[in-house]
Amino acid sequence: MHASTRTAPAPVLSYGPLVLPVPGRPVDLEVRVSAPASGTGLPVVLLSHGHGPSNNLSSLNGYAPLAQAWAAQGFVVVQPTHLTSRTLSHLVADAPGAPDFWRSRAEDMGHVLDRLDVIERTVPQLAGRIDPTRVAVAGHSLGGFTAALLLGAGLTDPDTGEVVHLAEPRIKAGVLLAAPGRGGDAFNGPMAEQWPIVGAVDFSTMTTPALVVAGDEDDSRHFTDMGPDWHADPYTLAPGPKSLLTLFGAEHGLGGIAGYDAAETTDENPGRVAALARLTAAYLRSRLHPGDPAWQTVCEALAADPDPVGRVEAK
Repeated sequence: MHASTRTAPAPVLSYGPLVLPVPGRPVDLEVRVSAPASGTGLPVVLLSHGHGPSNNLSSLNGYAPLAQAWAAQGFVVVQPTHLTSRTLSHLVADAPGAPDFWRSRAEDMGHVLDRLDVIERTVPQLAGRIDPTRVAVAGHSLGGFTAALLLGAGLTDPDTGEVVHLAEPRIKAGVLLAAPGRGGDAFNGPMAEQWPIVGAVDFSTMTTPALVVAGDEDDSRHFTDMGPDWHADPYTLAPGPKSLLTLFGAEHGLGGIAGYDAAETTDENPGRVAALARLTAAYLRSRLHPGDPAWQTVCEALAADPDPVGRVEAK
């Protein structure tokens, strides 16, 4: 691409840590907020981090390639540090809910939504610019599991055997990025016994509209022998309306959304991340602003591309 045809990137403001005290939580909830430098009526994306091999990226300090891109496209991105973060391990190892903190991770997003007014007042130059009625959730890997619960998926509590629902009605749409799939017989890898909670999800009640993003080379053998299709389960097993974006050649890092030059990223590809950010932003724009043609436009362009980054299907 020639320099003359490249559009200048939109500047982004990033602020963190912003500390939200939460009664009963073993440590305060810390978040990073990224927003475009201009614009009003901005929709919100809550971004839930995964649980990868790096220490720092599973926190508010990760996912810069994605958070920056979404903010540049007009979203306010809020990234909490969940209690699963290795940056907190020494503080919360013995806390109730350890080590997977599945309930706390979902509750963190409710706390953020409860305090959107505080966030708006605290982040410089953000006051009066958020539209609190247009909220989406996105999550990568274990964050996709958290997002699924917020979008309505049920979960069988391994301690009580009861089915728990943590759906957040303020969330209008979701994006699941390399999220875990089904439990049962398919959940048979060597790590399945250590993370039984991952296989305890029931997608049949995940009714909120969502885009599921799966890499066709994301083979999570530690959890399943199903192959990359396992990561399409939140699409396959949930009721519509759902869309599935399959990224060609993508592994679990989806090109590097958690961070470049990182242990997470086995398939580093900035072009893939840019395309993912553009496609997901278009999906969220059309879901949060009914009638906006952004998603239809990018899907038509993808279908016509002679060398597409992936394919989309819907139900």
